[in-house]
Amino acid sequence: MADLAQTPLYAVHQRLGGRLVEFAGYAMPVQYDGILAEHERVRTRVGLFDVSHMGEVRVTGPEALEAVNRLVTNDLHRVGDGRALYTALCDTDGGIVDDLILYRLSATEIFICVNAANRAADVAHMRAHLTGDARLEDESDRWAQIAVQGPNAPELLARVFPKAAKLKPFRVAQVDYGGRPAYFATTGYTGERGAEVYVAPEAAEALWNELTERGQDLGVGPAGLGARDTLRLEMAYCLYGNDIDRTTTPLEAGLGWVTRLDKPGFVGKDALVAQEAAGVPRKLVGLEVFDRGIPRHGYPVLHQGRQVGHVTSGTKSPSTGRAIGLAYVEAALSAPGTELAVDCRGKEKPARVVETPFYQPGK
Repeated sequence: MADLAQTPLYAVHQRLGGRLVEFAGYAMPVQYDGILAEHERVRTRVGLFDVSHMGEVRVTGPEALEAVNRLVTNDLHRVGDGRALYTALCDTDGGIVDDLILYRLSATEIFICVNAANRAADVAHMRAHLTGDARLEDESDRWAQIAVQGPNAPELLARVFPKAAKLKPFRVAQVDYGGRPAYFATTGYTGERGAEVYVAPEAAEALWNELTERGQDLGVGPAGLGARDTLRLEMAYCLYGNDIDRTTTPLEAGLGWVTRLDKPGFVGKDALVAQEAAGVPRKLVGLEVFDRGIPRHGYPVLHQGRQVGHVTSGTKSPSTGRAIGLAYVEAALSAPGTELAVDCRGKEKPARVVETPFYQPGK
């Protein structure tokens, strides 16, 4: 751990007894008091995640909005100032460089959250394709980020950020914390209500401690990368490096809803238009596996004994008890209800394509 980068909350994780692992070059907590306990905490109360390893990029200038819009698949014109937008960043061949959250602060200022492992590649890609009167700056070292997630998150956040906590989902507002500028964004990776708060690194530990102290009656507690993964998988949210990468396109990954082929040119559009016209060859689907089989990353997916795809993510869902996974399969076999099988370490386990998300919070 000594050779890895540390977030501003490293000392907090040590104090709480977090089990640290390497993730994207950082020493990050995979769990504190157990993945199942932390998963349940977020689904029923409120959990705190350190996501300070994520990268932040800012694009400014008279043509900032158009410059960013030419980089991504979604359309920033569909949202107004103070709104967040989920999108894909593609290469010229349509492969996914990363998936991003864009925060439209104004038409001349776009704040972007990128995946930790992709930070350098994303910045290089965006700079290579940035056009117009716009400037891009990597601000990752200037920000810490805490995700506050769970049904009790709005109440906790209202105690610390009373005005911003009233924001609707997928909004962003500039706030102040510890005498420094901060951003309050009603986004997240768990499917639960809450926010992601971007603060100066020097203010991160104070914010974590205040949220912990003021949320005792709400059942607040820490949550690590393990619970973050099971929570996002129940929602069928893609994880870069597992479910999406440069070898997959948004159309294959079920991200057609954030791919606006009718908007003016963007990087990768020609390749994606061609793929849609030719027919998408494979699709990312939800699977439920039976007979005590648990799908794991890389396991072959079979149809009548023939391999037709592979699992990208899988687990036993803590919320439902079902064995669930995401997998790429041939497009002809992607309809819900299709009977398949997963090769679980040499044992063929029956499986079925199912609708996603696998779990709906509040139901």
